[in-house]
Parts: sequence; structure tokens; C-alpha cells
Amino acid sequence: MANDGSEEFRLVSPAISNEGKLPRNYTEEGQGAKKNISPPLEWYNLPQGTQTLALVVEDIDAPDPSGPIVPWTQWVVVNIPATVKGLPEGFSGKEMGGDYAGIKEGNNDLKVPGWCCPKLPTHGHRIQFKLYALDKEVHLGNKVTKEKLLEDAIEGHVLGEATLMAIN
Repeated sequence: MANDGSEEFRLVSPAISNEGKLPRNYTEEGQGAKKNISPPLEWYNLPQGTQTLALVVEDIDAPDPSGPIVPWTQWVVVNIPATVKGLPEGFSGKEMGGDYAGIKEGNNDLKVPGWCCPKLPTHGHRIQFKLYALDKEVHLGNKVTKEKLLEDAIEGHVLGEATLMAIN
């Protein structure tokens, strides 16, 4: 329960159980058209005052070639209207109208916009989906990145966070 007695802000996927395996079709190990597509996501119980949402997906167990573990950004999505209740499977890279028209995808760590879950040298990495409820739309210019979002744009504007964890 949230502090005000309401239901907890939640991020879920009909295709992924929390701390469950990330299905192959959402990775580079998928087959044909069902390869490296963004998973479906749904959220519930937005904090009061939410105007927009931002999503950051990271492999939090990615090793840096020089040694330490450094999160690897797989997907950044900003300006998701509070009226939208989820993102459909394969949303990444598609032009969608209506409530989805103002949503912007940011660059992943391959320096290109959209979803990317590369083939890993070893399995067992934790993939963290973190959804931020914000009290305002973010303006990041033409190049949206996780760093711009987390270090500048949302500071002081986060009303709540919801997390979904998958294993790849």
C-alpha cells in the first residue's frame, strides 16, 4: 500500500513475471520477426498528480570491459501520457498516433533510439524496467538519453517509481 492507503504504483508485463525469464523474442536470440522486439508493459495506480511517465530499461549486471559492473541501457522512453495504461508488444520503433503520438524513444547504449536487448556472452543478467511517474513533461531536445533524463530532467519531479525485474 502507498502512504495514502491507496494501491501501490505497479509496473507489470503480461509476458514477463517479476524476476522471471525474459522470453527470447525480446532479445537478439529470437527468431525472424519475433526477434529483439520490445515487450508489452502495463502500469497501475499512478501517483496522484502524474502528468507523464518515463521508462528506463537496463541490464544491471553488464560488465564493463575494464572490469566493474556498469548498467547497460536497453531502452529509454519519455513523455508517456498519464492517460496511456501501457505499451504494446513491439511498440519500439513504430509510429503510433492518438495518445501515443507525443511519446519519444531515447538512445540505448548502442547510441540509437529504441529497444535493444543484445545477445549476452553469459545468461543470468538482471534486466530492470523502471517506470517514473512525473509531475511534468520532460524536454530533452532531439537526443534523449538516460543520463539527460536522470541527471537533469526529472530531478524534483518524480512522484513515484515502479520496477519490474526480468532475468536474461
